[in-house]
Amino acid sequence: MPISGARSRHRTDTLAPVTPADDPTSPPVHRVLTLSCPDRPGIVRAVAGLLADHGGNITESQQFGDADSGLFFMRVQFEAVAPDEVLRWSLAHLAQQFSMTWNLDVVGRPMRTILMGSTEAHCVNDLAFRQRSERLPVDIVALVSNHTALAEMAEFYGIDFHHVPVTKETKAEAEAHLLDLVASLDVELVVLARYMQILSEDLCRALAGRVINIHHSFLPSFKGARPYAQAHARGVKLIGATAHYATADLDEGPIIEQDVERVDHADTVEELRAMGQDVERRVLARAVRWHAEHRILLNGHRTVIFR
Repeated sequence: MPISGARSRHRTDTLAPVTPADDPTSPPVHRVLTLSCPDRPGIVRAVAGLLADHGGNITESQQFGDADSGLFFMRVQFEAVAPDEVLRWSLAHLAQQFSMTWNLDVVGRPMRTILMGSTEAHCVNDLAFRQRSERLPVDIVALVSNHTALAEMAEFYGIDFHHVPVTKETKAEAEAHLLDLVASLDVELVVLARYMQILSEDLCRALAGRVINIHHSFLPSFKGARPYAQAHARGVKLIGATAHYATADLDEGPIIEQDVERVDHADTVEELRAMGQDVERRVLARAVRWHAEHRILLNGHRTVIFR
C-alpha cells in the first residue's frame, strides 16, 4: 500500500517476540520493504544494518530524498530466513527512531483486488488476461459493475460478478455494498477499470491510497459525452491516458502513470477511440503492477515511483 509521512502504527512494545531460533537450512524468504520519513543522515545505513543483523541479503535498493517536502523514500528487496514477526518488531523500533512509515511484504505476493467497470470491457479484459497469464501480481477476487454488460467476461475468467446498480437515490447503498465487499474479501486494491461513476468523498477517504482510476487525457482536454468525437472535431495531434489514485476531487488525485499517442487528420473517430483504449490498457496495467509490487509511495499530492 502507498505510504505517507505519518508515523508507523506497527507494534512498538519493548519486549521482543518469543520465536524459535532461525533455521539456517530454511530457504530464505524474498521480501520487499518500503518506507518514508523525514530526511536526515544515517537512514540507509540504519536500514541496511538492521537487515544485515537479521541475515538479510539485499537484492535491490532504491531511494530518493525530496528537497521540496523534506521527506526520504526507500524501497528495498532482500532475502532472509528471519521470521516475519522478528523483522517487524525490529522495524517498528527503527521506525520510532526515524519517525518512519513502513510496509513489509513478500515479493510477488498477489494483491487481493476488486475491479470495477461499467460497459466498456477493454481495461477489465486486459487486467484479467494479465492476471491469468501470471504476468500481473494481483488476485482479482470480484468484478463490480453498475451494468450487466461485463457479466459474461467475468464468468469467462472465473471472477465473481456483482451487479450493483447506481442511481442518485441508491448511491450511498451501492458504496456501502462496495465497502462490505472490501472488508469481507480482505481487498487491498480497487481498480476503476472504466467505471463510469463518481465516487463520493466519504468512499475516497475510506479507501485512500487504495483506489486506482484510469481516464483519457487529451491536449486540450475534453469532458462529457463522446470525448473522441470532440477530439476529432478539434483536430488534436495527441491522445493519451492518465492513471491516478482516486480522491474526492474528480480526476485530480496523485498521478501514477501517463502515456500518449500521436494522431493526425486521417484518423477517424473510431480509430482514435481504438488507439485511446489501447493507451488506457497499457497505462492502467503499469499503474496496477507498480502498486502491487510496492513501487509507489505517496509524497503529498505527488507520487514517488521506483521502477
